[in-house]
Formats: sequence, C-alpha cells, structure tokens
Amino acid sequence: MRVLSVDLGTSNTVAVLSAHGRPPRVVDVDGASMMPSAIFLAEDGAIVVGREAERRARLDPSRFEPNPKRRIDEGTLLLGTDVVPVTDALAAVLRRVAEETSRQLGGAKPDEIRLTHPAQWGPVRRNVLLSAARQAGMSTRLVLVPEPVAAAAHFASFPGQSLAPGQALAVYDLGAGTFDVAVVGANQKGFTVLAEAGLPDLGGLDVDQALLEHIGRSVARRDPTRWSHLLRPESTGDRRAQRALREDVKAGKEALSRHPQTEVPLPEPFGDVLVTRLELEQLIRPSLLRSVELLAGTIRSTGLTPDRLAGIYLVGGSSRIPLIATLIAESVRVVPASLDQPETAVAMGAHHVPQEGTSMRTPQGSAPARPTPPRPGAVPVAPPRPRTGPQPVAQQPPPPRTAAPGPAPGPAPRPVPRPAIAPPAPAPVLSAPQPVVAMHGPPPLPPPPPPTRGSSSKPWLIVVGLAVVVAIGVLAVVLVNRNSGGGTASGSGGGGGTTTLSCDDTTTDSSGFTPCMKQFAQTPLDEGASCHKGSAGMSESSDGTIAIVECDFHELTMSYAQFKSTSTMQSQIAGLTKEGGASPPQDWSGGGMDGKYYVLTEGSLSGVLAVVDGQPLAMFVLDTKGDGPDSSGGSLETFFNEHVKPR
Repeated sequence: MRVLSVDLGTSNTVAVLSAHGRPPRVVDVDGASMMPSAIFLAEDGAIVVGREAERRARLDPSRFEPNPKRRIDEGTLLLGTDVVPVTDALAAVLRRVAEETSRQLGGAKPDEIRLTHPAQWGPVRRNVLLSAARQAGMSTRLVLVPEPVAAAAHFASFPGQSLAPGQALAVYDLGAGTFDVAVVGANQKGFTVLAEAGLPDLGGLDVDQALLEHIGRSVARRDPTRWSHLLRPESTGDRRAQRALREDVKAGKEALSRHPQTEVPLPEPFGDVLVTRLELEQLIRPSLLRSVELLAGTIRSTGLTPDRLAGIYLVGGSSRIPLIATLIAESVRVVPASLDQPETAVAMGAHHVPQEGTSMRTPQGSAPARPTPPRPGAVPVAPPRPRTGPQPVAQQPPPPRTAAPGPAPGPAPRPVPRPAIAPPAPAPVLSAPQPVVAMHGPPPLPPPPPPTRGSSSKPWLIVVGLAVVVAIGVLAVVLVNRNSGGGTASGSGGGGGTTTLSCDDTTTDSSGFTPCMKQFAQTPLDEGASCHKGSAGMSESSDGTIAIVECDFHELTMSYAQFKSTSTMQSQIAGLTKEGGASPPQDWSGGGMDGKYYVLTEGSLSGVLAVVDGQPLAMFVLDTKGDGPDSSGGSLETFFNEHVKPR
C-alpha cells in the first residue's frame, strides 16, 4: 500500500512516502527534504510554488506570498493586482507535492494521503485544507491527522522510547506561524488528545520580526528614511531589499541556535551588524516563558503532573532555539526530548498512527490516560503565577519596546496586522480542561442524557461525528442542539411541526443517496446540483455513518450524511467540542421536514450546517472563497434558505 503523509506548514511543506514495503522516507522536492510553502503568481495566472516561487519573488515581490497557510482565514490573497483564493494557493502547494510523488512512483498515485493539521483548527479550516487537497488532484482516500497525534506517534516509533497504553506525552510545537501545545494519551487503538492550547502570536516569524526590530533600533538612526522604506516598501527595489533583509535576519536567527554570535548583512547604506545569542534570548525570553507556562497549565488541565509523563517532545523548526529546552527544564523540571529532525517529525509520525486511530473524536468528560508512576527523583512542579492582565514581552531594556507596525514577510500592504511577539494577549486561564481533538479509541463514555426541553444550557454544540471529513472535507463536524433535541419546529410543509420523513430504508442509489437523504437534498438536485458518493474514510463502526454524498452546486461544496440511527447521532455527543464562530440555531421547515441550521464563520470563510429533527441526517454547505455563492457576494444563509433547504 502506498501511503503519503503531508505536513503543509507555514513556511515549509514536508511529505513522507511509504511504498513497496519500504520504510517511510521523506520525498525530496526540487532536491531538498523541505519545500517552501511560498507561492508566486505569474503574469499568465499560473501559480508557481516552492523555491522557484522564492526565485521569482526577486523579480516582482508584490506577486509573492511566502506564508499562505498563515492567511487561511482571509479567504483571498492579493498578489500584484490579482485576487487569488486561499484554497487555490494551498492547492498549488499540495499539487506540487502530489506531482513529485507520482513521478517518484513511476506515474502511480498513493492509495492513501494523510494530511496533518493543528489540533486547534476548527471545521472550516479543516474543510479548506481538504478542499485544497481535492483541487490539487488528491482524489484518493484522504485522512486527517492532528499534528500532536502524529508527533506522539513519531516519538513512540524510536527505539528506546515508548508510549504504552495508559501513558501520556506532552508535545511542544513551535513552528513558523504559531505555537501549539498538547497532551496526547495512548490507548489500545491509537492516541487521544487529552488537552491542547496555543498562542497565535508566537512563532518563528515573530522571532524574526523581533530580531529585525532590534537590529533596526541600532542602525536606523544612520538613515531613518531608508530604514523606513525597508520596513514599508514603496517600490520594487524596496521590496527586493526588504525580502533580502528578512532572509538574512532569518538566517542569522538560525545561526544563533548553533553559535554564540553571528553577523547579519544589511543593505546599503547600513553596515553589517553583530548580534549575539544573549541579545536574542533577551528579546524572546518573555514570550517563550508564556509558552512554557501554557505547557505547564495544559499538563495540569489533564490531572497529570510533568513527572508522570512519558516525556515532553519538541517539534517544529523553531523548537531548535536552545533557550526553549532550558526554560522547560527550569520551569517544568523535565528535560525535553528532540528526536531526529523537528521539521519532519509530524509528517513522519503520521505514518505511524494506527489505521483505526485516525478518526476525529472529541471526548467530553473522558478520563485522562492512566498516569505512569513518577520517575525516581522527579521534582514536583509549582504552579505558575496567575496572570492578571497582558504581560509585556519582547522588550529591550532599558526603554520599553513598542512593536513597530512593520509588514509581515512579503509585500507590505497585504498581510493582516499582527504584533511581532509584542504585545501579547492575556494568557489563557487553564483551570479546566480545554476543548480537545482526539483520535479514535478514547476511554468508554456513558451515553449522553436526553435533551431537556427548555433547558438554558449551551444553545448549540458541534459534534465531531465523521472519522475523516468527506472527500472535500465539509462534513467534519455535525452540530447538535441540546435545547431542540426533544422539540419540533413549526412551519409550512412541516406537518404542524412533525417531520414526516422516514430513514428506515438504507439502500443507496448510484450517487450514494439513501431515499431519505435524497428527499433531504431534493431542492439542489432539482436545480441541477452534481452529486456523487463521498467517503466516510473509516468503517461504519468508527464514525457511525451509513452514507455520505458530495455535491457541487453554484460553485459551492455541499455534503449530505446519514447516520446509522438517531441514537447513533446522539452517541456522538460523547465527542463534543464547542467551535468558535457558530451562530445560535435557526429553525427551518419544508418538504415535510423540520430542523435547525447553524452559520459557521472563521475569518472570511463561512458555512451553513443543517440537521433534521428526529432523523439521523445532516448537511453542510461551505464557501471556501469567502465571496458568497457564484461570487455574487450574497449571504450563504440566504442561499441555504432559497436553494438548499427542502421545499
């Protein structure tokens, strides 16, 4: 079986292939194990990726985007004078990986493709990733694997390391774009994310920005106007100089992980600058302390202590910074491990996740993994001091530093403004377990209590019900409303508030529809929707679905799913997670059915999810471009009510 795993990172993309019975190996693209995730829009509209994109960026930096993943919430990118959907940008990166993999397989395609993603990504972002994969021609079986689960599997694959059932591992992941931390527990069938958290304002790019600003404070006085043009380019020459400067600053940061000092070359009229590791550590120590405090708090939220973990595993290219291991050892009293190449750990580890351990779950109230006995001589960890407000970070004493509004890498006008390490947001309060994303096989959970009519508890919930999101990934979650479970919605065609639909017949037609699914989808079918069988990704026993159908309609992606029974859908409540950006539930009625629908938003991306009262049916429509149906800018909610819901 040919299996390809892809870690599409903020700065670099890594692919790992296992084929012909050989061990997993990194797929070299353009002669290197890591391919830059950068894209460049050529004059003819073609999207160039990787090192060729970086080369062309020297010619016209305005058409270059070095970190498209970091802008996933924006929906579109402005490259030169052209607007490019983020899905097209991500698809171009994945397509290059797929083409190189196929070439190395002699024209064949992988039988399965595993895509890793941050554990904190919500359904809309995951759907965009899968939509981009389909657009890139990855038409084979797609599987989503949370990054900390892949990292844990990689850790456990090394001789001398173990992660036996009942043990747990903390994963400290500092990449180019964000910082993520998770505690992953092992069980008999796979791995479970017991707790996860992160800092969106901390990553390798922010460390680069802090070092750039530090250099600027020492040299800008020589020619303030020229330095201002470097930070805020006004011409092609300025943008070229800025790009070269940022590359040199990044290289200087990486050199300081290996040497106590290094020189950073600067463009004329500035001379080269000597920077030391101590200077860099002074800049980033406050932010790294935040990450270590979050690590300790996330571990505590599982009911474990650091000495009961199998270890703390460092992954992500920026985790090479020596200060990170020092701060963790000092604060958590555990020496962290960094095995192999931290940049390739996630992609390599995705291959070691058990087949039955790749379905998405979110256990509610599940017990953490059984802790292992404390290691001899382990030092108890004192809880970090509580935060009472925003903490200053990345300041250069004695005068406080204020983050300059310098642009993110690439052309200045386009990136979303974001602080370069400073100022931070208040640290999360981790007095209770954070929402988690877990793999198949959590400890057995009791069935959820029946919903109570009129309850004032949470108005909506999102059920992670599918093992792998359907072919383009839009049915990764199913929302279930606790308030409405025992009630009915009134409206025309609803039979006085009672759904007249029956889902006893589970046979499917050539498009994959069961009879009741087809009745649910009749409106878009009547208007010319093109539908075909989807893929649940795993067996029925793991995701509870009978059938999944994908439809292309008005340039939008739609998916329909039928579960085994209403009780099966209710059992998914054991895997609840509350996702941000979902609206309160709204009633819909028509075609002899009643139900609820929810509007989900994440940045400029949006989706509408609908469920049928009393029946195991759900549908999701996703706008990956953020501009409404048919690029008309219309409301997706209006589109659902006029063209999707049953009549």
